[in-house]
Amino acid sequence: MLRKISSIDFRSSNTTSGKTVLIRVDYNVPVQNEIVIDDYRIVKSLPTIKYCLEKGSKVVLMSHMGRPNGKINEDLSLIPVGEKLAELLEMPIKFSEDCISDDAIDVSRNLKDGEIHLLENLRFHEGETKNDSHFSSMLAKHGSIYINDAFGTAHRKHASNYGVADYFSTKGIGFLVEKELEFLSEKVSNAKKPLTLIVGGSKIDTKLALIENFMDIADNIIIGGAMANTFLLAEGNCVGNSLVEKDKVSTAKQIFKVGSKKGTNIILPIDFKGEIGKLGSKKYCEAEKGNIPNDMICEDIGDKSIKLFNSVLSKSSTIVWNGTLGVAENKIFAKGTESIIDFIVSKELTSIVGGGDTVAAIRNYKEEYIQEFSHASTGGGSCLELLSGNKLPAIEILK
Repeated sequence: MLRKISSIDFRSSNTTSGKTVLIRVDYNVPVQNEIVIDDYRIVKSLPTIKYCLEKGSKVVLMSHMGRPNGKINEDLSLIPVGEKLAELLEMPIKFSEDCISDDAIDVSRNLKDGEIHLLENLRFHEGETKNDSHFSSMLAKHGSIYINDAFGTAHRKHASNYGVADYFSTKGIGFLVEKELEFLSEKVSNAKKPLTLIVGGSKIDTKLALIENFMDIADNIIIGGAMANTFLLAEGNCVGNSLVEKDKVSTAKQIFKVGSKKGTNIILPIDFKGEIGKLGSKKYCEAEKGNIPNDMICEDIGDKSIKLFNSVLSKSSTIVWNGTLGVAENKIFAKGTESIIDFIVSKELTSIVGGGDTVAAIRNYKEEYIQEFSHASTGGGSCLELLSGNKLPAIEILK
């Protein structure tokens, strides 16, 4: 049975001191000039950390950053993260330059109640991504309770989120992971109808399992982004010089057939905004489905598509969104995505958004809007796996 952090006793039975809690967090955040420039994931980890401190425990935090491939890379050090965490918590943070050194383990064992110890980047050791048993056993020496609150890595079998769990009798999930599972699993499986999935991105392969899973539970599936081009081509439409997966046309046709059989409405864009010639040409144009010029690159949905999509969303009680509807990082082609954001936050409904690009698009548009969604996932791959109906190894190992 998966234990929630609220069900765990953090006090030592034979003393008045608290136990040491080893927490896997996800501090894979952007850093520039040794300063954290986006603390979203750090902020999301605070409720679990504060709860453990309030219970009188000692806290040891471990995370990865980037892909140093088992080698020390000062640009990927967690020192800036420790500084940001100290700022947010308004307290000093102990830091060790090697996550499994004798000195680091001694620091953890000598923590006082209410103190925090942050370990250096786990991936400075190749044993982390290889789920090495020795590396896992060394990490386990840092605490007597293990909590996984790193949803963003839950789809992987690494030492810090999978192998280490075998060394703890008391283990569970933190508040961040608990909320992710509640929304991405429970609330989707028992969604209030009508349920609409919005899916974007460029490649069908990465979202195929997601679409197939929602065929059984969704009333509507709205497809946007470059992925829509392949579906339009499958219908026999010209998509100009747009990004398209010609080898996936048969897959798109099969999705249409399954959708028709199961009564799931598949809605595609009906007009587009883009450029003539090549990306960055700045020769902007607009066109409707059926009249797309041969040299046009579709980079966003048009006003008629926005109106069509919003009409579907207006009849929905639950919306799940994964993938932007255009090249949202370019302000010129962000209107489609931003218009859908505006519409969703203006309605009283359950709205679940996942995928790093989608969450980033919302925050880049209007930072405060992310709070208006019922749930914004902190995981990319993990979110997609869960919404696709798959299990997450780092969660299953805790059961």
